[in-house]
Amino acid sequence: MTSIADDLRHSLDRVAFVRERLGIEPDPWQSAVLASDSPRVLLNCSRQSGKSTLCRWLVAHTAVYLPGSLTLLVSPSLRQSGEGFRGVDDLVRLAGAEVVESTKLTLELGNGSRVVSLPSNESTVRGFAGVTLVVEDESARVSDELYRSMRPMLATSGGRLVLASTPAGRRGHFWDAWNGEPDWERVRITADQCPRIPPEFLAQERRALGERWFLQEYFASFEEATAQLFGYDLVMGALSSAVPVLFGPNGCPLPASSNTPPLRAVP
Repeated sequence: MTSIADDLRHSLDRVAFVRERLGIEPDPWQSAVLASDSPRVLLNCSRQSGKSTLCRWLVAHTAVYLPGSLTLLVSPSLRQSGEGFRGVDDLVRLAGAEVVESTKLTLELGNGSRVVSLPSNESTVRGFAGVTLVVEDESARVSDELYRSMRPMLATSGGRLVLASTPAGRRGHFWDAWNGEPDWERVRITADQCPRIPPEFLAQERRALGERWFLQEYFASFEEATAQLFGYDLVMGALSSAVPVLFGPNGCPLPASSNTPPLRAVP
């Protein structure tokens, strides 16, 4: 049984919570993310590096030590949502928290905290307010519509947003955030930084998958889709801020007096 002093320390130190309350030793990079208080975190990680496990630790800690908190755990599919939720359910019980209600996708603790696991459907997230933490697992495969619908939930709560994923091409909100949006703490973890993935396995995967897939899946590289007609670098190289806007978003001509920012594509 933990003492009051232990509980206070675990509430302030997420690394201590994982090590001592859960009995798990995090990898060094996981410890660094656990110790961070950044409100916006991007985890660009290799497959099987432990990013989803880390996300569950963050969710469990928030639920156990922030009474009345509301955490949303978002995944691309119902199956992944269920898997992530079961992991969190196991962790809060392992930590000794009182569970008063547990369904397939909703968990409520005795301290009033709730965890809701949601599949990637924009309509499922509307209606939530005062959210303490949003964790989007496999973010590169979550719809952009859901992501945009989710962000306003943090407007008044000062809540935290964590996006974790292996890349899936140079597109979507995960790529946009990683490639240039400010105010994010960015963490990139490749397979050779994970002690549980042997070099021999990586060599086999490189031969089997080919370079593009291998770099994407194991070295957190944003690779272009093979079906893409024009490469990303080629398109970006054809952009210019000197060309005025001729057409609006619906293809309609803009009036000459329009104050719309200039189109960046060269003729």
